[in-house]
Amino acid sequence: MTYILALDQGTTSSRALLFDRHGTVRGVAQREFPQHFPQPGWVEHDASEIWQSQLAVAREVLAKFSVAATEIAAIGITNQRETTVVWDRASGVPIAPAIVWQDRRTASACSQLKANGAEAVFRKKTGLLLDPYFSGTKLAWLLDHVPGARVRAERGELAFGTIDSWLIWNLTDGAVHVTDASNASRTLLLNIHTGAWDDELLTLLNIPPDILPRVCASSEIVGETAAHCLGNAVPIAGIAGDQQAATFGQACLQPGMAKNTYGTGCFMLMNTGTTPVDSAHRLLTTIAWQRRVTSTNSQAGNEITYALEGSVFMAGAIVQWLRDGLGVIASAAEIEALAASVPSSEGVVLVPAFAGLGAPWWAADARATLSGMTRGTTRAHLARAVLDAITCQTVDVLQAMEKDSRVPLTELRVDGGAANNDLLMQLQADLLGVPVVRPKVTETTALGVAYLAGLAVAMWPNTEELAAHWQLDRRFEPQMSASQRGEILSRWHEAVRHTIEWNEPSSRNAKLYI
Repeated sequence: MTYILALDQGTTSSRALLFDRHGTVRGVAQREFPQHFPQPGWVEHDASEIWQSQLAVAREVLAKFSVAATEIAAIGITNQRETTVVWDRASGVPIAPAIVWQDRRTASACSQLKANGAEAVFRKKTGLLLDPYFSGTKLAWLLDHVPGARVRAERGELAFGTIDSWLIWNLTDGAVHVTDASNASRTLLLNIHTGAWDDELLTLLNIPPDILPRVCASSEIVGETAAHCLGNAVPIAGIAGDQQAATFGQACLQPGMAKNTYGTGCFMLMNTGTTPVDSAHRLLTTIAWQRRVTSTNSQAGNEITYALEGSVFMAGAIVQWLRDGLGVIASAAEIEALAASVPSSEGVVLVPAFAGLGAPWWAADARATLSGMTRGTTRAHLARAVLDAITCQTVDVLQAMEKDSRVPLTELRVDGGAANNDLLMQLQADLLGVPVVRPKVTETTALGVAYLAGLAVAMWPNTEELAAHWQLDRRFEPQMSASQRGEILSRWHEAVRHTIEWNEPSSRNAKLYI
């Protein structure tokens, strides 16, 4: 058995990738699925469409590259995190559309919990803030708003899961209901210090425990696929939320190493080792992964690696808005040349709070603003402002990480689709003031979960071998002067302040968390 099959279930598409023993991609299949926006601030997926698209690409990549299921050593699953699905245990049918991580419908519920003084408890136990981003309030909303759901959940008839759980349930014909520690740590329900569901948190959100999956390690065999799925039973041995998987795939295996994934949003994680680091700058403390390891005295145990995380809600999604919402570009790839046609945005600043602002602001009610335009502003200046917005949001998060971890950033490893935009990467290095490093294999999300699965079935003996696979594609060195960098960031912060004040009058004179 010579391949690992990585199932990469993202926000806008499902993909399947085949990796060989050298961590090289040998085959890819991808299929997009619809996004649903039933009300302002609501974002939904059809969970059945997700399952069908993921199964289809898994079968397609095997067929396209003439690989039999018997040649697959293991499957790894990585997924859009926080997206919430509730389904009937008997029929396997979802009781409602999946609530996507971007959805903001539970903002008022989060505000009420904060008003009741509950945020400190959640912060201490989960490392998270009370925000609609996370799964717990989404699950509570479904139980409260789908007729009969709460009663059925209390009778044990319903199952909850993030997308990893939903896929594994379907791949195993309902035989396995699990989630890994990295996904579980994003629910507001897991105590990240004990690695277990927390009774106090369940009570605060009124969640019946029987609806929850079992928490497993990110690298362990949890079951095998039903034979009819791929033609033969295949072990499922790796599970990780997409950003944690990308961190593992980037070989950020030592404390202080950091990566940024440029996808629909931007997600920065810094490895903090086996000790969780509390953030004073409104970042998240999260589980990066949990592995079954053997110590020097031959005793095996599950070792948790923690990370600091900053989540930016809108990155590639801004480019999609420029293309689909405004018609400024015909394809996402056009933005680099258009933005490069002008030397700067000429003072135009976009604060992309289309779905609120994430770290380090956490302004759930903020909405996007565009400022600084003149009669001479063109579509090229707007395109440049979009790239500036992506890079400035990243700078805010990474500066906060440096302060929390007390470890200066020496380089930033990057991946995701937009990491192939050379202008964006150069702007990022300029505004950070440190090198930005792009690997040859940018499929790091799928690669990370392939590594986790391969370790569980001994395809690779240790993480040292995995780190040796990492290869440099290009290193972007900072070229901008400190004064120019300061001017751009100062203008950006002023625009952020105005955005928050415009949408949240009560936030006037709010502290800037940078």
